[in-house]
Amino acid sequence: MSTPSLSVYGTIAGRQAPSFQLNLLLVIMFLLMTIGLLMMTSASVEIGNGQYGDPFFFLKRQLFFTALSIVIVIVTLSVPLHFWYSVSGPLLLVSFVLLGMVLVPGIGKVVNGSARWIDLGFYNLQPSEMAKLFIVFYFAAYLERRRSEVINSWIGFFKPMLLLAAAIVLLHFEPDHGAMVIMIGTCFSMIFLAGAKLHRFLLVLLCCLSAVVVLAIMKPYVLDRFSSFLNPWAAEYVYGEGYQLTQALIAFGRGGFFGEGLGNSIQKLYFLPEAHTDFVLAIVAEEFGLVGVTTIIGLFTALVAQAFAIGRRVEATGNLYSAYVAYGIAMLFACQTLINVGVNIGLLPTKGLTLPFLSYGGNSLLVSCFMVAILVRIQFEYAQSQSPELQRGRR
Repeated sequence: MSTPSLSVYGTIAGRQAPSFQLNLLLVIMFLLMTIGLLMMTSASVEIGNGQYGDPFFFLKRQLFFTALSIVIVIVTLSVPLHFWYSVSGPLLLVSFVLLGMVLVPGIGKVVNGSARWIDLGFYNLQPSEMAKLFIVFYFAAYLERRRSEVINSWIGFFKPMLLLAAAIVLLHFEPDHGAMVIMIGTCFSMIFLAGAKLHRFLLVLLCCLSAVVVLAIMKPYVLDRFSSFLNPWAAEYVYGEGYQLTQALIAFGRGGFFGEGLGNSIQKLYFLPEAHTDFVLAIVAEEFGLVGVTTIIGLFTALVAQAFAIGRRVEATGNLYSAYVAYGIAMLFACQTLINVGVNIGLLPTKGLTLPFLSYGGNSLLVSCFMVAILVRIQFEYAQSQSPELQRGRR
């Protein structure tokens, strides 16, 4: 079934291109962005007033990134998918260079012990956000070119794994373990959907599990996070490693089914750290209850389902690159949302990871909107390829 849409197409460089397309993907994106602006503002009013003397400090900055995101969406809709195929190699190289630059003293900005940003003065660039998408572009191009090799030989299967391993090493030294997990889950899924045999993943998964054990031994704070996650209310954790989780759970408990009402959260009053970033969902739960959280999860579910549906339709036409990009973007959204929700409700260890569209931060918002625009472009090109005029021309 085709996507419900109302489309207006413009002409760029003599060719028909989408200047704007209102469809299910864009409706979901704008709904999430609107909810995000509302809840991020509600969660950040007190901290903005306390730290900067302006209760709407974070709103003003997020509005700037929202406007820039809309510009990026409009521009991306006019760029053919073939362009991203042709520059997938250079983009991957750029992402590796940026991931390496954050580790250079004086260039990488260290916050809470992690060097994940490059301070550009007016903007803190987070290379891992771009790297996740750029590696999807490259993997999609590689799988399109070498699909039979990936399916039929161990060498073809391990070649992209070596590339993934290099990215993981760089992310480990930042450290950004959340991005590592998302990247691994996304790339594995893309290779599996390309037809790689399941038993070949077993060896790789065994290596990953061994690496996790070694990491836990080398990094004591990792063990502390796992221990506090299992019992955050224990006396030794409740005011330490388990503090954020216990405060988030209190927010969920206070919200009940329908919440305390917009602006009535208590946990955002300096009780819950990072309430406007990593734990904005807990504030949604406190102010709008189970109904609000279910609505947001439902929107993300629809977004991911739509991305997979687009990938399936495009793959059926033989356009493997666009299909794999759609699958990769679907997994990026799915993994990041699942991890953030899992952390907020105590199903996963606490990890600094934003909720797309809702959490404060320009990097996440810009990349998330860019990914939706790529999906819409894939959808547009699929519709164009199936148009009656083009079909008649082929005959």
